Amino acid sequence: MRRLATILLLLAGAFGAAAQNAIQVNVQNLVAVDEQFSVTFVIEGEGRPSNFEWEPGDDFQLVWGPQKGTSSSISIVNGKKTQSSQTTYTYVLMPRSTGTFQLPAATATLKGEHISSRRATVQVVSNGAQQQSGAQQQSGGASQSQDAGSTGTVPGEDIFMRLNVSKTKAVVGETITATLKLYHRVNIAGFEDAHFPAFNGFWSQETQSPSNIEFHRESIGDRIYDAAVLRGWTLIPQQSGDIVIDSAELVCLVNVRSRNRNSGSIFDSFFQDEYTTIRKRVSTPAIKIHVSKLPAGAPASFGGGVGNFKMSASLSTDSLRTHDAASLKVTVTGKGNISLLEAPKISFPPDFEVYDVKSSDSAGGRTFEYPFIPRSHGEFTVGPVEYSYYDVSAGKYVTLRSEAMPLRVSKGAETATVQGGGTLVVNPSRKDVRDLGSDIRFIATRKPPFTKAGYFFVGSGLFWLIAALLCAVAAAVYFATRKLAARRADVAGSKNRAATKMARKRLSQAGEFLQKDLYTAFYEELHKALLGFVSDKLNMPAADLSKENISERLTEGGASQEQAERFVALLDACEFARYAPSEGHEAMNAHYEGAVNVISEIDSAMRRKPSASGRAAVLALLVALLPLGAQASAPADSLWNAGTAAYAGGRWDEARQAWTGIAGSGLESAELYYNIGNACYKASDPAHAILWYERALKVNPSYEDARVNLEFVNSQIQDRIEEVPEFFLEQWGRKVCWLLPSNVWAVLCLVLLAATLALALLFLLGRGGARKAGFFAGLVTLLLTLLCLYFAFWQRSDGLRHDSAIVTAPVSEVTSSPGSGVNLFVLHEGTKVKLLEQVGDWQNIELADGRQGWLRSGNIEVI
Repeated sequence: MRRLATILLLLAGAFGAAAQNAIQVNVQNLVAVDEQFSVTFVIEGEGRPSNFEWEPGDDFQLVWGPQKGTSSSISIVNGKKTQSSQTTYTYVLMPRSTGTFQLPAATATLKGEHISSRRATVQVVSNGAQQQSGAQQQSGGASQSQDAGSTGTVPGEDIFMRLNVSKTKAVVGETITATLKLYHRVNIAGFEDAHFPAFNGFWSQETQSPSNIEFHRESIGDRIYDAAVLRGWTLIPQQSGDIVIDSAELVCLVNVRSRNRNSGSIFDSFFQDEYTTIRKRVSTPAIKIHVSKLPAGAPASFGGGVGNFKMSASLSTDSLRTHDAASLKVTVTGKGNISLLEAPKISFPPDFEVYDVKSSDSAGGRTFEYPFIPRSHGEFTVGPVEYSYYDVSAGKYVTLRSEAMPLRVSKGAETATVQGGGTLVVNPSRKDVRDLGSDIRFIATRKPPFTKAGYFFVGSGLFWLIAALLCAVAAAVYFATRKLAARRADVAGSKNRAATKMARKRLSQAGEFLQKDLYTAFYEELHKALLGFVSDKLNMPAADLSKENISERLTEGGASQEQAERFVALLDACEFARYAPSEGHEAMNAHYEGAVNVISEIDSAMRRKPSASGRAAVLALLVALLPLGAQASAPADSLWNAGTAAYAGGRWDEARQAWTGIAGSGLESAELYYNIGNACYKASDPAHAILWYERALKVNPSYEDARVNLEFVNSQIQDRIEEVPEFFLEQWGRKVCWLLPSNVWAVLCLVLLAATLALALLFLLGRGGARKAGFFAGLVTLLLTLLCLYFAFWQRSDGLRHDSAIVTAPVSEVTSSPGSGVNLFVLHEGTKVKLLEQVGDWQNIELADGRQGWLRSGNIEVI
């Protein structure tokens, strides 16, 4: 087996290499006798070919060639390198005479292997060359005068249209193929005003409708035309007699050349040719199709088929139980009027419930499916299936017959239990199976976070505080960054901040002189330290360092008068000591300590800023702006758990009482309202169930369980009111808004606001491409921020609006005016109404369909 596999692989590789190394021939297969045409031989494969040989033969004249061209390519896929090359040899030939000729085969050597090309066939026609030559000799002068003084025209033989039909005689139901083609020998610029046949009396189906019309050469009457298929149809005659296919018309835009009159200028030969676009209408003649009637004596199983067909029939299963569904499939394939085939007539066993036949088109055929359900058990036989058609070639009716199909039906169960306690009841006398297990969704068992009734995060003090803090942080970052940049660019400020450091450095040098008891050097260095400190600290030039200026500037800068006087006294001591005898080491040490202390005190005084601490105020503001959402207290937790346990035990009223106790304490959540709605429905109070479901959706419009249960209960109330359709943009916006709760939209708004501020800082402080990226990305996040804010406020507005109510009275009469008037209509419990205004004990309400009236306030409850 291994040897056989190896041999097969080698043979496959050899055949593949041989096919790859063959010589391809590219040549026009239809040319004129006076036309030059090219022949190109293409050799593809690995390596370069050698010993290429080809001669045009005696039927063609070599005008030019060969022209050799080469190209190569290298591809590397998954580390595997593949190299291929292509070599072309191009010749230009001219035919010597008309007729059909074969080009000789070309030969070459590639990688030591001898390869050759096929012998291409070329048809050579006169293309009216002799007729045109004779016409020019007979009317040469008249032709020249016509070209000189008239615009161009298009002869009818240079452009025309034909409708080709596969047959002109047929029988009713026989398939006919029609093809509309355009032929031309002119320069076509376009088409317009196309009219195609209506095919009255035929069933027609368009089979070809090219979007891009492609022309190819065809020879008609020894002339070469560019031909293209415009349309193709499949026609099936529906009546007997002579049926006429009306003509097709098309207006072609043709570019023709016109010559202006000769003005005698030497440049006329260069500029006298112009092109004019004219409209040429072409049409096809009407075609008559003779249609005969089908022969008499058609079998009872004849289904309208005309052609040649085959049939197959099969059951989806050969054994099943009673009341189970199965199907019989009959497939008819072949050639003919497949699309018009009728379903075969099949006789099923008694007590088989048969449904409507389903038909579908398949590849080359048509399938008919017969669904059925057996209602009795036993052994049955379906079929045989018969189907008859008319065979045109044989001229007779042919009947197809399938084998009989046995079917075993065993006894099945009448009822079945499904998951969840529901029961599927099968009624043999009905056609469908009814599910009795429908119910609302179960309650929410996990304790939700409770908030104060009517509280929304968006628009609250905490929301605006966070937004303000984000803006403040962004502003602080911006100004701090700008201040830092300015500080780095401030030379005087840098000297000011480094003044104390430089002074201490100089004092340390003076301290060394003090230890060495160098009297003069010590006071010179101490004097430099004092003057350098005040010059850097106060940004004073050396010319302004007088004692009066120093004292004045120190006090202005924040130092005390006493510190300024001490500083000036030290300057006096240094100047006096430079010209007076030494006062001893103790005096030097006292002056040194005094300089250190006064420099430190002045530096601290000038850097100290008044700081009014607002921590207490900030804390008070935070406490005041904290959300008033209340956390669930211990009684709320116990009531929630008690309601859950009561609901699970089937004590609906007890569960409702426990949960409404939480709502009565001023706390709310979508899950709480949802559970109350479930308890009301179980307690046979659908009106209040709808009320609490609506309240749950006001808190959280994205709560799917509440929406599903609301739709379920609404389907059971008595009143059916068609709502006025909402504008589609508002409907789309509402669907997007309901994807998330209001608080989630608010949080997303703050997150996107932070991102927008960060991108704004990037735009303001960045450079180059970062600024551009920050600008455009910031615009996107700003739009998303505003959109999230809009959705959050939209839900908040809906939640705080109390303009809708539920009718809770079993029956309520709606009148035309408060207290009296005509009774307009009657509403039943569970119907939702819109509140317009209130007058005393009466409410002006509006239904979803736009009708209005007055209703007693005691009959409704506001959502």
